[in-house]
This record gives sequence, C-alpha cells and structure tokens, in this order.
Amino acid sequence: MSHEIQGLSFTDIAEQFGTPAYVYDADVITATYRRLRGAFDERIQLFYSLKPNPNISVVGLLGSLGAGAEVCSLGELRSALAAGVPAGRILMTGPGKSVEELTELVTRDVRAIICESFAELRTIDELAERLGKRPKVLLRVNPAHGVEGGRLTMAGRPRQFGIDEDLVLAATTTVQDHPHVDIIGVQIYTGTRILDAEVIVANTERALDLAGKVATKLGIHVRMVDLGGGIGLAYFEGENDPDEEMFVSGINRAARRFAQAHPDAIIAMEPGRYLVGTAGVCVLRVRYVKESRGQRYAVTDGGSNMNMSAIGLGTYVKRNFPTVLLSDERPLDGKWSVTGPLLTPTDVLTKQAELPELRPGDLIGIQRMGAYGPTASIAYMNGQGYPAEILVMDGVAHLVRERDTPEDLLRKQRLVDFPGNGQVDIRHAVAEVLGREVSELGEDSRLHDDLHLDSLSMVELVARLEDEFKISVDPEALTLAHFATVSSLAAYVRSRLNER
Repeated sequence: MSHEIQGLSFTDIAEQFGTPAYVYDADVITATYRRLRGAFDERIQLFYSLKPNPNISVVGLLGSLGAGAEVCSLGELRSALAAGVPAGRILMTGPGKSVEELTELVTRDVRAIICESFAELRTIDELAERLGKRPKVLLRVNPAHGVEGGRLTMAGRPRQFGIDEDLVLAATTTVQDHPHVDIIGVQIYTGTRILDAEVIVANTERALDLAGKVATKLGIHVRMVDLGGGIGLAYFEGENDPDEEMFVSGINRAARRFAQAHPDAIIAMEPGRYLVGTAGVCVLRVRYVKESRGQRYAVTDGGSNMNMSAIGLGTYVKRNFPTVLLSDERPLDGKWSVTGPLLTPTDVLTKQAELPELRPGDLIGIQRMGAYGPTASIAYMNGQGYPAEILVMDGVAHLVRERDTPEDLLRKQRLVDFPGNGQVDIRHAVAEVLGREVSELGEDSRLHDDLHLDSLSMVELVARLEDEFKISVDPEALTLAHFATVSSLAAYVRSRLNER
C-alpha cells in the first residue's frame, strides 16, 4: 500500500486538512476516463453519472476531459452546471421529476430528458407547447428480461423505473400523440456493479436489440440509445474487476452492428463508479483502541455518517472493503475491527480484518472509496455531519468540501418559541448597536451582508450581549459563522446561557 498520493503523504494531508476526510486522486480519474474514451468506438459517448460522487470538482474534472453528465435531481443538475458542464451535455433521469425540474430541463435545452412514464411524457409535451420548445426525450424501457450478474437489478421485474417493455411496444402512436417533444431514442438500464465482462457485453447486445425493436414499432428515428451504467468494481475478497479489454471490444462490436440499421444513433453510457471508485481513499484517525471479549477494536473519528458503503447496512453478510494502515509500515498483527464514533452497534466499518497493531493517532485508509461515500451515507446521524473532501491534482491537495461543524448542522433549523424554553431574543441589542428598528430584523437577517455589521460594531455588540444576558464571551471561541445571521448569534448566546 502506498502511503502517498502524487508525492503527498496521507500524514501530511491529514495534518493540513484534518480527519475524517475523503482524498481523491485526479490522476487516477483522468487516466481511467482517457483510457475508456480512447478504447471505445467514436459512436459511444460517456456521460458521468453524478450519483456515486457529485462533488463539483470531481464533476468539473471529468467535464474538462470531455465527459457529459447524467443527473437525477435539480440538485445534481445545478451541480453539473456549476461544475462547468454545458446543458447540451447533460442527461436527466429519475422516476419522480417535478414540474419545476421538467420546466428547467425544457428551458435549458439539455441533451435529453429520460422519460420514465407516459404521464411524465404528457407533462413534458404540455410544458413544451406552453414554452415554445421541442425538447429531446429518451423513453426509459423496463425490459422483460432481467440483468445477469448485477448486484442491484433495475429491470425484468416490477419497478418504479421506466415503462414496461410490453406497454411501450403496444403504444404505437406515442410519437404522433406527443408532437411537441422529439423522441430521439430509448434508455435501457438493467443493473449495476456487474463484474463479468461477458455479461456486460451480453446485456448490451440485448439492450440494443430491444432498442431496435422499439424504434421499429413506434417509428422512432433513433439518434441515441442510452445503456446506463452498470460496469462494476471489485471490493471484496474473491472478486476481480471486469476484463476491460473484453467488455470494451464487445460493446464496440455491438455498437457497430447497431449502427448498420441506425446510422445516426450514438450510444450513451453512464459510468460513475467505474470512473471514480478506485481514485478515493476514506482517511480516518484512530481515537481509542480497546479489547472486548477477546476482540480488538480501533475506534475512529468517522463511521456510518460518512461511509455507509463500508458499513454494508442491508447486506446479508458483512464483508470488508480493503482497509490499510496509512501512518507507516508495520507487520500484520492479527484481527482488528475498525469502528466509527456513532452510538449504534452497526457502526463497524471493517470487521475482524488482518491489520498491524493499531494505536491512538494512527491513520487508517479504506480504499476504493471514490464512489458512494459521503453523499450515500447518513451524514447527520448523531449530529456528526459531512467529512472534508480533498482532490489531489498536479501534486497539490485542494480542499473541495469543508468538513461540517456543529453550527452547520444548526444553520437551517428554527427553534419554536415554547414557553420556558429559554428562547433568546437578541434583536433589541442588535438594533441599538446598528441604529435599526427591531421590526427590521428577522431571524434570517445577515449581520454582515444585510445589516452591515463591521468589526467595531461587532465588539460593541458582544459587550452589550454580555451585559444583557449576564454571560461571558470568549473571543477565541467566536467565529464568523456565529455572526452569520441574527439566529446563529442568538444560538451562540443560548449555548452560553446553558453552560452557566
């Protein structure tokens, strides 16, 4: 196991940014994308799926390399746009798109809206007529056959995704019935984390055969067939990554064969996990070591709040992601369980794995964690929050997401003014210092941006609050976050009152 990324040691990265953290290697992401892009036929276009890792710097890196983006919510759409991916390179899927989302998609002229029901198609058609647009649409088909070899099946059985194959084939007037949309093809996404290259190729061939059948039945001029994602990565003992050369050559053959009947069609693929999964390491620091009934435990500063994938909740058998000591080279010392700090017995990241002797302060790395990390976890359980995220690029470590603070967890909450609950009203003090009327101040009023609180006024305000509420304020403990809004400063005053 290398103890560094691009010449930077994990020890130095942890010293600079703290833990827990996710560290991503931009070189690995870049190499994986370029290798795939160079090997696939020119008819095949890659759209990075944001689900595994929507960090805008990761999305922006792939976008800069030429990848499109596949999104499934307004939040992901805005993330892709913020990362610099143009709307014309964005696909959006999802079975429950709101009218707000569909309106933005139609207005922005995204590459295609992946439509999951006839009711959604009618809504898009009506919106398009009203907005004077003709959006491009892919019909998501739920095929009659299931996926082979997938860890999570998306087709072949009752699902909320897509329109059942038999219903699509029976709806022969779909194109004519929706004149304000441009149905350019279909999406057929059958499953995820497939490790057998032969299965990936066989599923691709079946999907393209079905796409051709739907096109003939409905009279669609096919310009795109979206095969979704599904290419897997090995995580556990006994698994191997799929043979890349084999699945690439097989998909290329299938794409060329499909092009003979549909020369204007491009094949869209939505790799997510495969592009970023191997690039990430979840970095944790050991806080305590202990023994319980003959088993050794290392309790770290991050758990299921940031790494539900390693926890494996919902799986039948707990299996360990690759787990290593990052601090230094030590020989293996026997079995250890690595846990997080949460107050739940399920907060076990690695169970009874062979590791060196562990000590408080050690850094532990869980590998292959570039996908389905923080945003796939229960970040706010036990008041923990999101970890930091760091992207190492060109030998420089960049903080691409700040670690949550307790103030971040409270920022969007509002305390109802129950009788006797110690509600703190600081508006009179703020109004006096800033020469405002109390009626002008709301809980969300921003002290700096809206009320123009400067450093001198800040000192005067703190003195007034100390006098009015009989509290002692430690200037070293105050941060700009406390002075963000009237509400955040009131929360600080309330916390000081509770400590008296």
